[in-house]
Amino acid sequence: MIKVNDTVLYGSHGVCKVAETVVRRMGGREMEYFLLKPVFERSSSIYVPMQNEALVSKMKRILSAEEIFEMIRSMPDEELLWIENENERRRIFQEILNSGDREQLVRLIKTLYLRQQNRLEQKKNLLMSDEKFLKDAERILYEEFAYVLKIDRDQVLPFIMKQIEVEKRLL
Repeated sequence: MIKVNDTVLYGSHGVCKVAETVVRRMGGREMEYFLLKPVFERSSSIYVPMQNEALVSKMKRILSAEEIFEMIRSMPDEELLWIENENERRRIFQEILNSGDREQLVRLIKTLYLRQQNRLEQKKNLLMSDEKFLKDAERILYEEFAYVLKIDRDQVLPFIMKQIEVEKRLL
């Protein structure tokens, strides 16, 4: 059960603090809302209707440090998620961003990162839509990692790479 002062991952909005519950009049009737404040974007507010199960279900508990380390260890083994059909790829990638499913976000980031490297070798860039999906997925995942691990967001990728390298040496 979500309550005030909980920290959650909310869909594509990233890490948010449940600031309070509020009652607002909308369309002539009163409704209760969770008021979410994004941790890394303090100027915005998100109102989530408490009666809307689909929207409330997008509020996920944040991972523990142990879960993050386990996720990092599994990254090299994650399968790629490339979809040739651009329209289908956009639809699936948007669903992943909206879901906040961390394993799928890792697969998305890995897929697009490797695609980007391959395109650079060919002296080409990612499609703008793919580049946006990569940046959005990184922002969502890296914000959570930064928040939980108490590091700066720009230190998350070097941290992940270091952990993977350490893991390789241990094997």
